[in-house]
Formats: sequence, structure tokens, C-alpha cells
Amino acid sequence: MSKFHKTLGTAALSASILGAAVLGVHIFQDTQFAYAEQTVNATRQQLAGMEDASSVYRDIHKVVSPTVVEIRVTKTVGRPAAQIPPELQQFFHGNGQFNLPQQDPNDNPTQGEMHETGTGSGVIMDVSDGVGYILTNNHVAGGATDITVTLADGRVIKNAQLVGADPKTDLAVVKITADHLIPAVWGDSTQLESGDYILAFGAPFGYVGSMTHGIVSALHRQAGILGNDGYENFIQVDAPINPGNSGGPLVNLKGQVVGIDTAIASSSGGFQGIGFAVPSEEARPIYDQLKKSGKITRGWLGVEIQNVAQATEEAASEGYKPTTGVLVRGVLHNSPATDQLHPGDIVTSLNGQAVDTVTELRNSIALAAPGSEVTLNVFRDGKQQDVKIKLGDQPTNLNALADATNENQTQAGSSLGLRLENLNDDSAQKFGLDEKSGAVVTEVAPDSPAAQAGLQPGDVITHINHHRVSTAGDADQALAKADPKSGVQLQIENRQGQELVFIKPS
Repeated sequence: MSKFHKTLGTAALSASILGAAVLGVHIFQDTQFAYAEQTVNATRQQLAGMEDASSVYRDIHKVVSPTVVEIRVTKTVGRPAAQIPPELQQFFHGNGQFNLPQQDPNDNPTQGEMHETGTGSGVIMDVSDGVGYILTNNHVAGGATDITVTLADGRVIKNAQLVGADPKTDLAVVKITADHLIPAVWGDSTQLESGDYILAFGAPFGYVGSMTHGIVSALHRQAGILGNDGYENFIQVDAPINPGNSGGPLVNLKGQVVGIDTAIASSSGGFQGIGFAVPSEEARPIYDQLKKSGKITRGWLGVEIQNVAQATEEAASEGYKPTTGVLVRGVLHNSPATDQLHPGDIVTSLNGQAVDTVTELRNSIALAAPGSEVTLNVFRDGKQQDVKIKLGDQPTNLNALADATNENQTQAGSSLGLRLENLNDDSAQKFGLDEKSGAVVTEVAPDSPAAQAGLQPGDVITHINHHRVSTAGDADQALAKADPKSGVQLQIENRQGQELVFIKPS
């Protein structure tokens, strides 16, 4: 073969190789296109599924929005709107979640009585014979002298009535009379978990039936907005909650009410990602009571309590090792817990349900009916035991009751360095005493007048200045009447017998 032919043969071979390469590129491109086309088609099918998912939100809106109302109120107050308490300003700042009441321009602040107006939301929870019952917030409707309700279909219902309100949970019930009302359905907030999808409804800025969505950010939140007497167990959500949303329903993906929108944490007055709602497990029994009687009664133990997690050293001194549970720090005189619970007891369960925190115990007792019997499992003297207590009716002003008790203790016990409790069978056995009545000393402050006089835990005070005392309450009253500067004479009994002790603060 000539050189020419050899060269031509090589060229022909190269052309063949090049053609095959080009063909390979086309095949590769065709394969890529086919894959891309398949991906697009598959994604379109997924998007069609997402369309089905979005239909869930549409369906929820259809069943919930007709139950949502706007509430406009007028309140008669005795101070200017500018003097709204700081704790409310923090959470309802400016035009916060509940539009803060606005002063009537015809009012004269110097005459004391003023009128304020505001707006919020509510949800119809029951309908019977043309009467609808609306659940909302106390800070929306509580104390209102005039209430106007706007329904989702645009009807305006004037002269709505406040059935009852509960400041301690920030809930209230309003009653209206109208035809064709649609109630919402309760859901179970105990089934919620952090991360669950959630939707918030209301009438922000007057737009009745508005809906936003987000997730449950956390459960069992304490926000500190209801004061020392308040019962807070909030659901924290990131669903946008805007001015006027207060009192609107928080619902799950079944369209059921699992909470009532109550507050926002905000430095600007607008939503900043943190909202709070009263859970249905707390709202429903309060709603039922308000609807039925217009007022709230709560169970009451009469104890001063603290989380074990905040008093681990004290709990350990009792021989208790876990960090959960509730430490009893004090027992109010003449309360249901008197002679049943004692300082140092650690409550671990209520009616068979574990109690880990003060909030759990306090809220559960409050929701129980006065007069009902509860069983507390307590850790005492190194062992677990059940204590049955018949609950009392919670006094209206717990702070006043506590202040009165603390005042007596300050004047009587604390000034001498004593802490007293009623003597009962348990404490008599604990300290090896024969006496069956009196005030047993449970604590003696170091370097106090009582310590300098030689008093010790386990001593039982039976007489003060020659007057018989049968209880710690008697001792408090007798010590309060005594003049410490002149000295106090105590007759005590302990394991060694009886003796007189004279205490005179230096």
C-alpha cells in the first residue's frame, strides 16, 4: 500500500472515530434530556400532591373562619390609658396584639371616670336556640360596659353580654343572640408536640377570619404576663399574631381549637416570631365554668411550694435524690393541707400522675373541684407515702392571705428565729413526743434569740406567757401580742421532759 493510501486510510479511520464521538454526544444529550424530562414530570406530580396538601389549609379555613368574630368593647376606667401596667405594655405594646384601649375624646381625666375602646377576636364555641357563646380573652372583654360583635359574614351584633371573665387565665365568655351561628370544635392540646403545624385565626386590624400558619415552637411556657396569681401554661407558636388577634382560636390540622391566642413577646408592638396561646386543656374547663355560672371556683391546698430543681440541696438533705418533684416549703394555717402536708415533704405525683414541676401541681389542683379528694404521693422521712386531702375553695385574694400569714410569721416567729407548725401524729412520732397538741419547732435560725435561748427543732411550745397554745396559729397570735423587748416566756416539752424558756432579744 502506498504512503498516500496509508495516510488516506488513517484519515478515514479518524473520521470514523470522530463520527462515533459525535454520535455518542448526541446519545448522552438525549439521555440527559430524557432524565430531565422524567424529573420534570415526576416533580409536577409531586407539586400536584402539594396542591392537595394546600387544599387542607383551604378546608381548615372553610370550617374555622365562620366561627371567628371581631369583638369591639368600651370599658369604663378610673385612670388614663397611658397608665397601663408595664407588664401589659411589654406584651401588648403600642398597638400590640390586643389593640390597647383608646381614650374617648369627650372624657375629662380630671373627673376620674373615663371610657376606653378596643378591639380583639373571639371564637364561637357553642350555639343553642339562637344563642351563641364566644370564648375570648379577659383583657379583651373583661370589665366591658359595651360589647359589639362582628361575625365572619359581616353581620354586626350589638349589646352582646359578658357572661364571665377569669383574669387568672386571661379568658372570658361573651354571649350573643343571632340566627345561623356556626360553632367551632374543641381539640386536645395534650396531643401537641413541638414542630406540629398550627394555624392562628382572628380579626387582626378588623379583618375577620384572617388565618396565619406556623409551627408549635414550645409547650408549657411561663411568660410572666398574668402576675403571681396567674395560671400560665402557654403554647408558644411562630404563626404570625397581629394586633387584634387576641382571643382568636389556635387550631390544628383537623380544624380543631387547641388554644386561644393571648399574647406576643415584642419590643416593637408588632409580631416578632413569638406568640403565646392558652392551651385547650386549660381553656375548656374555664370556658365550661364561665358559661355555666359566670365565675370560677378552684381547688386549693394552702401550701408554699418550690421546684425541687431549684432546691436540690434541701431535697438532698431529706434523702431525696431526683431533681424532679415539688418541695413543700410551708403550709398555711387552717388550710386543707394543715396537718396533712409538712415543710420538707416532696410531692411526686397527684392521683397517680407524675408531678415534676410547681406549674403542673398548681394548675392541676386549681382545675380540680373544691371539696374533691386528691391523693398526693409524697417523699417524707426517707420513704414514699400517699396522703389524701380534701381540697378547699381557693380564696379570692391569695396574696392578701399570704401577706397576712407572712406578717404574723414576721412579727411572731421570724423576729425570734422560729419556724412553727401544728403538732400532729406524724411530727410527734418523728420527734419522739408524748404531747398531742401545741406548736412544734421545725427550724431555728442560727444566732437568733431562739437559738441563744437553746430552742431546737422538735421542741413543742405548749404555753406562751402562761397562756395555753394548741396550734401553730395560737402560738403566732400569742407571740404577736407579746412584747419582745420585755421578753417572752415559753413552756416547752421535748424528749427530755418539760421546761421553761425565757427569750429576750438583745
